[in-house]
Amino acid sequence: MRLTIFDLDNTLLDGDSDYLWGRHLIEQGVVDGVDYECKNSTFYADYRNGCLDIDAFLGFSLKPLSEHPLAILQAWRDAFVRDKIEPIILPEARALIEKHRDAGDRLLIITATNRFVTEPIAERLGIADLIATDPEFLDGRYTGRVAGTPAFQQGKVERLHQWLREQGLTLAESHFYSDSINDLPLLSAVSHPVAVNPDLQLAAIAHDRGWPILSLRGQRSS
Repeated sequence: MRLTIFDLDNTLLDGDSDYLWGRHLIEQGVVDGVDYECKNSTFYADYRNGCLDIDAFLGFSLKPLSEHPLAILQAWRDAFVRDKIEPIILPEARALIEKHRDAGDRLLIITATNRFVTEPIAERLGIADLIATDPEFLDGRYTGRVAGTPAFQQGKVERLHQWLREQGLTLAESHFYSDSINDLPLLSAVSHPVAVNPDLQLAAIAHDRGWPILSLRGQRSS
């Protein structure tokens, strides 16, 4: 079975769920607005530029999960998915997903954004398989720490190969769709890499390597 892999943020979504979750927490009054927005924006800029300190970011972004009961977190998340995520799911992305589903491909989302945030998003996209950064969960609460390897940069490749072994699959004739320079290691590992509305660094590499460049915002880029 052929595997088709999708990045999530700024690929299938017209925005970044990790950043928007932070904005949602500010709007709910969960975190200090000014301080949290400053740090959230700085981390997001570092991510976009390919220089994010993933350990520092996860220490920041997972902390609110550790400070509230699961039921309250889930209620905030339900509102977040309804108000922030559903409006930015790209119709062209849905069509691309269905194209590969109809072709009989195994579909997988792989994202650096944590599983608590992304699991219901994958469900809304109809994709059962998800590799995400896993927040540690003990005794009915999140700890604020990471369980295992974050699904970020080379970590995505490591987590994917572990998943492939568990599933008895390979990367033969595999596709991977992503917008980000941070996904260069995984784009380089698949049979058919596709740059989707790529950032400037990834666009340059895609042009140099002859990779397809696709827009899911209404038009093909090349």
